[in-house]
Amino acid sequence: MKRNQTTQLNLELNMAKIQGIKPNFTQLAKKYSVDRHTVARYYREGGKAIITRDRPSYLNPYLDEIEEMMSTIHPTKKAAFEYFQNKYGEDVFRSYSTFTHLLKEKQIDGRLTVSTPHPRFETPPGKQLQVDWVEDLSMELKNGEIIEYNLFSATWSYSRLHCFVYTKTKTTEDFIRCLLEVLYQSSGAPKEILTDNMSAVVSVRGSRKTKHKQIENFEKDTGIKIRLCQVRSPQTKGKCESANRYVQWLQPYQKKLETEEDLLKQIHQLNTQINRETNQTTGVPPVVLFKKEKEHLDPLPSNAMLESYLHNISVQTVPSTLLVRYKGNGYSVNQKFIGKRVKLVPVHDKLYIYYNTQLIASHKISCSPFNYRKDDYLEALKVRIPSKEDDEINRIVQDNLKIFGSWSEEE
Repeated sequence: MKRNQTTQLNLELNMAKIQGIKPNFTQLAKKYSVDRHTVARYYREGGKAIITRDRPSYLNPYLDEIEEMMSTIHPTKKAAFEYFQNKYGEDVFRSYSTFTHLLKEKQIDGRLTVSTPHPRFETPPGKQLQVDWVEDLSMELKNGEIIEYNLFSATWSYSRLHCFVYTKTKTTEDFIRCLLEVLYQSSGAPKEILTDNMSAVVSVRGSRKTKHKQIENFEKDTGIKIRLCQVRSPQTKGKCESANRYVQWLQPYQKKLETEEDLLKQIHQLNTQINRETNQTTGVPPVVLFKKEKEHLDPLPSNAMLESYLHNISVQTVPSTLLVRYKGNGYSVNQKFIGKRVKLVPVHDKLYIYYNTQLIASHKISCSPFNYRKDDYLEALKVRIPSKEDDEINRIVQDNLKIFGSWSEEE
């Protein structure tokens, strides 16, 4: 409470005492934002002065940066706090309440959060997976390049375990590919999948909704029912909608990331973080509660059957050359994936290479027979010829990459 407010409260208390009127402590407490017992105590003690100390916040050194972010990017308070905590450490940004108090005191963010009430309902473990698109997202890199992308968002209804899958497009093939990534990662299948009337799943003509033939075949082959929620009723799949709000935590990274792969790493970090945080409804981190839910999942159908749905996707084992093949040309991945099965997903003029749900490499599709990323080649050579000095290995890398580049030019 400010000093002028303290003085005003004392005046009201003294005036009431002079007039022989017992003041309404609750009303005064609300008026001056103090506890009613505090008001009563100062009434009894004759208006004893309330001592306040105007101590500067330990976050003041970061105030300019906080103000700039909140005024230009407009993230949520929680998203901004998570960004600064990741950047400067939990020993500096250690209290979310202190952070929000600073925003309120400096009038940096005056937005109100409005919630529409709706009744909750729970589903038994292993029964339901809620899925949705978080669409038309963009991230501006440091060099000014704009990355446009979507996220396939999936949430296990019982445990609230959440999974984001990065995708550039939202076709029926993308829907099935992303869904399979989630099922592979979870090592099991639900009884049903709940989604909205997305164009990747249904075609809508007037009031008539028809599932695509490929979706119907997927249901028959896997035994998983894909159920559609009511139109304009996001509460029906509210657990997925709630998790989607975490995507706002990526906003503070605008103009902070170097490459598309940095964005993918940040999405993976976000995904891990929200699954480890205690869920407000269950009181348990999703990653812990999923251990119980996993016991109730149905076994996955055979890999051969599932992968038959990935028409334009190639599944390959990474050879010792580090190069997986697409249209006769080789594209590198890190040497730690040698012997692992990876998926090659071409989108427009780029090739994305996944290991499970993790994007491990992206290449511009080219006519060169050998497309090595410098870091992939460098790490492999350090393992292959450990006796060489770093400078010599770097020279070998540069010389070989130039040769590979000249082959491409000749073609």
